[in-house]
Amino acid sequence: MIDHSGIRARLAEVRARIAAAAGRSGRDPASIHLIAVSKTFPAEDIRAAVDAGQVDFGENKVQEALRKMDEIGDAPIRWHLVGHLQSNKAKKAARFDAIHSIDGVGLLRSVDAAAQAAGRRIDLLVQVDLAGETTKHGAVEADLAGIFAAGREARAAQIVGLMLLPPMVDDPDAARPFFRALRDVRQRLLDAGVEAARLRELSMGMSHDFEVAIEEGATMVRVGTAIFGARPRPGARPQPGV
Repeated sequence: MIDHSGIRARLAEVRARIAAAAGRSGRDPASIHLIAVSKTFPAEDIRAAVDAGQVDFGENKVQEALRKMDEIGDAPIRWHLVGHLQSNKAKKAARFDAIHSIDGVGLLRSVDAAAQAAGRRIDLLVQVDLAGETTKHGAVEADLAGIFAAGREARAAQIVGLMLLPPMVDDPDAARPFFRALRDVRQRLLDAGVEAARLRELSMGMSHDFEVAIEEGATMVRVGTAIFGARPRPGARPQPGV
């Protein structure tokens, strides 16, 4: 029998760190949703986290996530797609509960159509590009008004906030200006008349910088290795419990 006590212990530690960061910024820890990013890890590890009370899980690739959904079955899980989504995979992505990587009107409409066809409701977060990195996706601020306008016409998918992938930095505090900038983008959208219900979530912060993100207003943090441990090497067969 595989010992998953390490996952349970690390999950408890991450929750404690979230609570501490929330306390430092005068926030209620319950207002911050922890998304356990389970990409590359096997279903057994996800089940161990579920047994420890974790509900929200993030995956980067649609096909990998669908395989895990089928393997895990009816466990009480809320699935988040946190990686890039191509429009031609929108139909398959309709099985997710939330998609954090909407970066254009066309993709939003494709997801909405797929959700309607599947009879599902999906929460959407608009990924914002604040660093101009060519290796990452995201909408520039000038395009956000058009995306939110299209969101008002959607029938089965609803925009609920913004997502950010800042540049990778060694010092977590170096990411703070990007987290703060996303919060400022949200305020400008509110000032421009976007409904608060469409901007209630800020998905930002990962294993190395989620505490800084919380201090700057994150309502969703996407934490993987701090919960599951080191990821399997590319091309290597995932080992349960790693």
